[in-house]
Amino acid sequence: MTFQISHLGRGLLLGALLLTAACTEEKAPAKGAGAPRSIAVGVVTAEPQALPVTNNLPGRIAPTRIAEVRPRVSGIVVERVFQQGSRVEQGDVLYRIDPAPFRVRVESAAATLKRAEAAQLQARQHADRIIELRERNVASAQQSESATAGLAQADADVAVARAGLTAAQLDLQYSEVKAPISGRIGRALITEGALVGTGAADILATIQQLDPVYADFTQSAGDLLALRRALKLGALSSANPGAATVQLLFDDGSVYRHRGQLLFSEATVDATTGQVTLRGQFPNPEGDLLPGLYVRVVIEQGVQADALAVPQQAVQRDGAGQAQLYILKPDGTLELRSVRAGRTLDSRQVIDDGLKAGDQVVVEGFQKIRPGARFTGTPWKPAAAEPAPATGRQG
Repeated sequence: MTFQISHLGRGLLLGALLLTAACTEEKAPAKGAGAPRSIAVGVVTAEPQALPVTNNLPGRIAPTRIAEVRPRVSGIVVERVFQQGSRVEQGDVLYRIDPAPFRVRVESAAATLKRAEAAQLQARQHADRIIELRERNVASAQQSESATAGLAQADADVAVARAGLTAAQLDLQYSEVKAPISGRIGRALITEGALVGTGAADILATIQQLDPVYADFTQSAGDLLALRRALKLGALSSANPGAATVQLLFDDGSVYRHRGQLLFSEATVDATTGQVTLRGQFPNPEGDLLPGLYVRVVIEQGVQADALAVPQQAVQRDGAGQAQLYILKPDGTLELRSVRAGRTLDSRQVIDDGLKAGDQVVVEGFQKIRPGARFTGTPWKPAAAEPAPATGRQG
């Protein structure tokens, strides 16, 4: 009996010792464990800078010069010289009208001039003789006056004949219809054998100057007034209209490689649309811009001083669509701050309210954010564009 009690006591004592050891092990920190590590996130520092105020407006391409080719004499078209759709230079022959009638008129006018010059010579000789006889008191005063008047009449006849010859020569020149301006000529509206005249309805072709070209675009009068109010209040500084540049975007969103210049904005508002028309001029050496082409025009209309902008990917949205930013505080914690987002500029979002200069804005690493964690900011840089993969086959 004594042996059994002693054995049971030893068992109870061993169990108590094991339980105490287990409790002590749970309370002791794990070997090698230290303070929790901070999580690295990409941040940018909000810095005030002068940012342009741009607007993206719809527009259409128009030629800088357009000329309707018309005949200046009447006749039958015997030849079309130009290639439809090609470029022509000012003075190039486009059509030829039958020149035979005009050559005959030139010859007739030249003969008339010669006859008038012969009559002029005769009248001058007669006047000279009368003047000589008058000096010797052989001819009367009336004869002298008649001779002088006859010479003046002959001089006038020569002038009329010379003008007639010039007119006939001009008509002969106009039998060759030439390009009034340089540019791209459209389709031929008249074919060989057609009778053309100097009436307003006879248009032979149309030439458009397409380098440079105009881009006519519109902006609502309300937006324009808001910009002017902001300029008056000092919220914006004015961009120099003489140096203001504009940029074109095609319908697919691609950017036109050449920048243009703002020429003017109309001083009136269209009563039907409430829009104000503006015009820009763009170089078009490759001929990519065609009349009537729909484009988007990006125009700089002011400069906002001390503006704060962050990358667009830094802007978060709550369920109501309110813009929010994660701000890294000096103690390593994050603050989710509601802000008022303004316009977009390239890949940046302008923040109108809620952000201060010097704030550390989280741009990358949102998937690492969790409650109670500590964070360390590393400077964020945009990723470089990766080259497009080759599609050709290797032989």
